[in-house]
Amino acid sequence: MSWTRRLCAALAGCVLLLAGSAGCGTGDAREGGASPAPVGKILEDRGQDGQPLREVAPEGAPDVGIEVQPDAAGGWDVRLTVRNFRFSPAGTAARPVAGRGLARLFVDGRPVTRLRTSTYRLDARLVPRGTHHVTARLHADDGTVWAVEGKPVQSTADITASEPGPAMTSDAASRRKARTQGVDTGDPGSPDGGRDAPGGRGSPPGGPGASGGRGSPDGGRRAS
Repeated sequence: MSWTRRLCAALAGCVLLLAGSAGCGTGDAREGGASPAPVGKILEDRGQDGQPLREVAPEGAPDVGIEVQPDAAGGWDVRLTVRNFRFSPAGTAARPVAGRGLARLFVDGRPVTRLRTSTYRLDARLVPRGTHHVTARLHADDGTVWAVEGKPVQSTADITASEPGPAMTSDAASRRKARTQGVDTGDPGSPDGGRDAPGGRGSPPGGPGASGGRGSPDGGRRAS
């Protein structure tokens, strides 16, 4: 009977070996197909539009600046300057990836469009006579808002549109005032223009008529 016991022991060893190999294979598969580590931290607070804020560390965080200038056709040319950020193409999976996503454009707090590029033409009908706040806010591909230190990553420019007079030429009518504040706002629809409002972050594009971000020394220059 000793040979029977030895045979049973050998078979049991083979079963354990096979089970161990299967277990290792399963672990490797899990490791190879593991979901990526979470990006940032979802905050309890939400943005003005109700979207969750996804906070990341300041170092290497996405940043945005906005420049708005009148064009000859009566509209407004919007140009974004981003840093540590890349626009995702249409059809990208709805999951957050560090430094990726899209921008949402607001006029006086009202959503206008989603941007997957750094340029956009704002129709004159969206900017009637008066002063308006144009805000660009960076989102991850899952719709959450990139945030740093509890504030959305965004930048706001102030523009002033005036009605052309009957004797005004089209070129003169296009030379309307374009002005920006020296700080960014956390509320794209704030009535005070955001100078004292808790704000988002923005990088200065470095040209006249551009949002200067935090601590901008220009204080808002006017374009001729």
